[in-house]
This record gives sequence, C-alpha cells and structure tokens, in this order.
Amino acid sequence: MNNNKFEKSLDNTTFLRVRKWYLLALLAIAFSIVFSQILIQVHLNSQLNDSRVINVAGRQRAYSQKLVKDILLLNRTSSKEDKEQILLHTKKTLDVWSLSHKALQFGNDSMGIPKEDNKDILTLLKKITPHHTAMVNAANNTIQLKSEDTANQEENIDVLLKNEPIFLNMMDTIVNKYDSISKTQLQKLKQKEYLLVAFSLLILLLEILFIFRPLSIQIRNTIAKLLKSKVESEENISKIEQLYQEKEHSLQELQELNFVIDNAALFASIKNNESVVFISKKFQDLLGCSTQDLSKPLSEILTINDGQQQYLKEVLKNSRKNIRTEEIKIRTKKGQDIWLDMSIIPLHQSSTKQSILILCSDITERIENQQKLEQLTKQNFEDKILQRKLQASQIVEGQEEERKRIAKDIHDGIGQMLTALKFNIESINLDNKDKTEEKIAYLKTLCSDLIKGVRTATFNLTPPELKDHGLFPALQKMTAELSKLTGKNILFENKTDKNIRFNSLAETNIYRVAQEAINNAIKYANSNYILLSINYNQGILSVLIDDDGKGFDDTILHKTPKNNSEGGMGLFYMKERINYINGRLFINSTQDKGTRVTINYKPENTTK
Repeated sequence: MNNNKFEKSLDNTTFLRVRKWYLLALLAIAFSIVFSQILIQVHLNSQLNDSRVINVAGRQRAYSQKLVKDILLLNRTSSKEDKEQILLHTKKTLDVWSLSHKALQFGNDSMGIPKEDNKDILTLLKKITPHHTAMVNAANNTIQLKSEDTANQEENIDVLLKNEPIFLNMMDTIVNKYDSISKTQLQKLKQKEYLLVAFSLLILLLEILFIFRPLSIQIRNTIAKLLKSKVESEENISKIEQLYQEKEHSLQELQELNFVIDNAALFASIKNNESVVFISKKFQDLLGCSTQDLSKPLSEILTINDGQQQYLKEVLKNSRKNIRTEEIKIRTKKGQDIWLDMSIIPLHQSSTKQSILILCSDITERIENQQKLEQLTKQNFEDKILQRKLQASQIVEGQEEERKRIAKDIHDGIGQMLTALKFNIESINLDNKDKTEEKIAYLKTLCSDLIKGVRTATFNLTPPELKDHGLFPALQKMTAELSKLTGKNILFENKTDKNIRFNSLAETNIYRVAQEAINNAIKYANSNYILLSINYNQGILSVLIDDDGKGFDDTILHKTPKNNSEGGMGLFYMKERINYINGRLFINSTQDKGTRVTINYKPENTTK
C-alpha cells in the first residue's frame, strides 16, 4: 500500500513518458546540429577546392598573356644575355601553363586540384584544348628555332596571336562556369541550413507543447498538493503538540507522585485509632522497634518523648481530611534524635472508618548541615562585627594621630613662626634705622612663610574646590598646589571631556585616597615625577597615581597594619575609604621602579 501511494504521489508513469520524449527531442536537436556541421564542413572543403580551381583557371589567362609577351620580347631582344633570361622565364611559364591545363582536366594532388567531373566544364576544356595545344607547340617551336630563322618565328608568333584571344575568351567562360557552380552549391547549402533551422525550431516548439508545458502544469499541481499537505501537516503537528503537552503534564504529575513514593521508603498505614496496619521494614529499622511494638499507637512507636508523642497525636487527629506535611523531630528507642519530613495522606473518606498513609523521609543530615551552616553564618557575622570594631578602633586611633600631627604642625611650624614674629616685632628699635630695615625685611619673609604654612594646613584639611566645583577641579588644584609647595614635578591629566559630579561622600573619599597616595610618593618614595590621571569610560571612574620613586615591598599589603613606627596605617585607611564607597583599589609597586595606585569607582548616579 505504501508503494502504491508513493508511485501515485510521484506519478512515475508521467515522469517516464516525459523523460522519453525529452531524450528524443534532445537527440533530434543533436542530430540536426551534427548533420548541419557535416554539411558545412563538406561544403567548406569543397569551397577550398573550388577556390583553388578558380585561382588556377584565372591564372591560365595571365600565363597565356605572359607567354605571348615573353615570345615577343624574345624576338625583339638583340642582347644574348637578355635572350637567355627571357628564354628561361618563357620555359618556366610554358611548363606551369601546360601542367595547370592538364590539372584542370585530370586533377593534380600536388597542386591540390581534384579531378573535374562536371560535364560542362569538361566540354569547355576539350574545346579550349586545341587552341592551348597550338599555342604550346608554337611556343616550343619558337624556343627551339634559331634567331636567324625569322620566317618560322613570325609564323609561330602569328599562331600565338591568333589563338590567344580565343583562349582568353574561353577561359573567361570556364572561370564564370566555375563561379556559377560554386554559387549554386552555396545556395543549396543555405536551403539545407534553413531546413535544419526550421527542423530545430519545430522540435523546440514540440518540446514546449508536449514536454515543458505538461511538465510545468504537473509541477504546479504537485507544489499545490505539497502546500496543501504542508498546511494539513502543520495542523496535525499542532494537534500532536497539544496532545503531547497534555501527556507531558500528566506524566509530570505522575513523576511527582512517583518521586514522593520512591523517595519515601519510610512509610506506614494506620487506622483511625492510630493502630498500625502496615509499616515498612526500613522504617522499623530506623525507629529500632520490634514486632511487639507494632501493637502500640503510631505516635508511641515513632518517639519515646512524651511531648513529641502528644504533638504527633494532635497532628494525626487534625489530618484526616486534608494532606499535611510536617518536619518533626523524634527520639527513637536507641536514644537517637532524628528529623523526619512527614507527609500525612488520608486514603478513605468515611464517617465510621478512615485509613491514613504516612510517608516519611529522613532529613536528619540536611537539618544538621543547616544548623551547622547557621552556626557558621553566626560565627562569620560575629567575626565581621569584631573586625569592624577593630577597624573602628584603628580609625579612631588614626584620627587621633592625625589630630596630633595637625597640632604638631601648627605648634612646630605656625606657632614657632608666630613666636618669632612677636619677638622680632618687640625687638624693633626705631632709633636704629639700619637694624629696623633689616628686621622688617626678615619679618616680611617670616610672614610669607607663615602664610604658606597656614595655606598648607588649611588646604590639607578641607579644599573648597571639592565642594564648590567637584572632584576633577579639586584634584587639579591639589596637584598644582603640592607642586608649588614641594617643588616636585606633579602633573595632572584629565582624559574626560566634561566635569562629572559624584555624590559628596564618594568625591571626598576618592580625593583623600589620591591625596594620601601623592603624599606617600612625596614623603617616602623620593620620586621626582608624579602623574595623576583621571578617566571616565563606560560608567567607571578610574584615577591613576604613578611615580618614579624607589617603590616598596608589596608583601606588606597583605599584612595587618600596625599603628607604630613600622607604618602601614595609610594604606589601610586608603583601602577602608575605597571599600566604604564600594570601589576597588589596586596598588602595584616594584623596587627601584616606582609605584602605581589605581582607584576604580562605578557610581550609581552621576551629574554633569
């Protein structure tokens, strides 16, 4: 049946018939092309022979005239050398003329002239032969006669002159005849070519009518059937997918039910009074109960703890109509505490009798792991709190140290300069003008140093540009001021097109970290060149501080900082500030090659 349907769908009979006619049509076209080529080649070969014959025939006329001319020159030339030269040419002309005349009649392979078989041409050649023979004989006689025999020479010349016009006229007729025959053959070839072209066109027309047109109709019908079948297939596929989804849903529900049953190897069946109908062996082994214990209520079999027994009785009593799931801790007869994931399923609904199915899973290991995880989480939280307290104490100590440093700077620098200023003012004696001018000049220098110290102290405390104009101008101002105050080559490079503002907390912390990095490079690195560059790309702010100083051992970055002479608190504060704004800090240093500090910060909201 499947084979019949296949043959009917493909229509093999029609296909074989179309293929047969198509092959016949192609063979007919190929035959006409080959036949026409054969005709053309034969005619071309014939044309080559005809052109050769016509050429030789036309040349006979010229040779006849040349022969007569040479004979006349031979009789009129008195020089012996000229006569011999003319005589040599005359003999050659006579030989070629005689040989060509014979070739036109009987053919000559060396000259490429076939034997003539046209009766009209042969008749004309027979008529011209006597005249040709007479001229040949006369020419030979003239060549053989001596120059003194003038009478015979004149007679031979008369024969040549008499036969030459007749020979020329008859050769013209022969040449025209050759040309006429060639045109007739060409005309016949054209007619044959027209017939072959018409035959080829007829074959093409028949192919269109009886092969291509039926085949196109059949293909169109087949495509229509295929499109119809496609629509029907899509509809069937939709129905099958719907049935498959329904089946998949039913299978999923069945798998869920099987999963509960397969993974609940701990199961039991009880009556309304909690008497055990059936309990699995694995459940008995887990509970450590014997066969005699099965006469007790299920709550007493599951646990030896009175409180747990009372709770289980309440759970079983309240679960006779609806499915209930509980995670219950029990204590077995062995004194072992076990956690059970218990599913209580009522089986039969009846007013007088009811059975309940108990499905359990041992989740003791999961609960223990969960408790351990909670304990570890609590311990980790406590460790973090302790670490935060330690960090807070270190920050407080750092703040105190910073206050001491500021007080020391003010006392040792500004305070001493103010004291010196006071003593110098009090020591001025207006009567001693020379000393007075000298002290006034010193007071000016002292005031300049005092102003410089005040500016340095206030600049390090709170730069006004940070609040008024933002981070980028503040960093630029900081590098410029520090370069003036320290005499170091501190450069600033801004790779952003616009001034972008961030929240004040982020700007303050980034500014302080960059300030600390530059101060470290000035104080400890002995660097001559410091570059601070900023860039904002793809929502990320990057601040780089590079110096060419002596560098340091970057293993101290992984050690706990100490607030003593060993240092390390500055790096600690830098990390804490960047972590506080959820940024990232990278410090890379190489001995004697310099240090790079990188700050990356991704803000949530920015303003321009």
